[in-house]
Amino acid sequence: MAIAPKSVKQLKTVKKNVRKYVDAALEETGGLLRLAPAWVPRSFLQPGLRLKLHPDDTYAYGLNRGGIDERWFGSTTEAANEGRVPDEGLSYVVHGRNRFTLRDAVAECGAEIIGKRIWNKYGKWPVYSKFFDNMGPIPHHMHQSAQQAKLVGQEGKPESYYFPPQHNNVGNNFPYTFMGLEPGTTKAQVRKCLEDWNKGDNGILDLSRAYRLKPGTGWLIPPCILHAPGSLCTYEPQWGSDVFGMYQNLVEGREVPWSLLVKDMPKSKHRDLDFIVNQLDWAGNTNENFKDSHYLEPIPVADTRDPTAALGKLLKWPTIASKNWVYRQYDHMVAGSSAVGMAR
Repeated sequence: MAIAPKSVKQLKTVKKNVRKYVDAALEETGGLLRLAPAWVPRSFLQPGLRLKLHPDDTYAYGLNRGGIDERWFGSTTEAANEGRVPDEGLSYVVHGRNRFTLRDAVAECGAEIIGKRIWNKYGKWPVYSKFFDNMGPIPHHMHQSAQQAKLVGQEGKPESYYFPPQHNNVGNNFPYTFMGLEPGTTKAQVRKCLEDWNKGDNGILDLSRAYRLKPGTGWLIPPCILHAPGSLCTYEPQWGSDVFGMYQNLVEGREVPWSLLVKDMPKSKHRDLDFIVNQLDWAGNTNENFKDSHYLEPIPVADTRDPTAALGKLLKWPTIASKNWVYRQYDHMVAGSSAVGMAR
């Protein structure tokens, strides 16, 4: 008897002609592709240990790479980590004893998987989501806009946050997020923080404002907005990019290297402090009504005390899920009393 693999990495990796495997997987599940967890470490952070990852695997990439503090979903985007493994961040589809990347599946099957509108506009799956989970805060940073990221051959990154109550039974060390800059902050003040990079704490947080994070709520974070995410486990839908610039040099006593500030800026600008300051959306960061512009509360669609009625209303929303599996199951397996055709 064959021994079942203990790890996804022990499966056979299919890199060419994946269409037949995609078709077989869709046929078997009635339209679903099963994705293995995609775990990502960050060398400059301390894992929060709420991702349902076995403790023995926290440093699976090696202590030098940092602990795993992120789980990516539906990703065709590689993690932008120094020293990363080639497929870091990519989601694998698992079928039987084989695996193949979602990126390869989309490249070969295109609109059949992601729909004509998205495929015709982007030619790829352009987004992904993730959980990130840390013991303390992430350094104050921004994500470049599409125009800025294009200068280094990358894509911009808008993102949003939701703090699921189910993953936040504890708030860890700092459940607050600094966002934006205090109204009235000047570019000269931010420039001074960059000038003081090697003099200890550069004081960038003195120019910002912290907001208490509340489970069950969320925030929208456009490109070029400074933010230092707090220690709640966070669900983050985002554009398929991993660009960022860290404007804080010291977090909980840990150094943030200059290279993480300028990694997604043109090399000729790595010491141009005015260029680096101007990467920020000044009006957006100093917005006097910052919370009103970015904070989100859930909008109830039904009385959740009646779960059956609530589910019925949710299923009427066209963006929740495709109903194709219902029609397929009834037309092919019930009404027709016939078997589903073989995969191509």
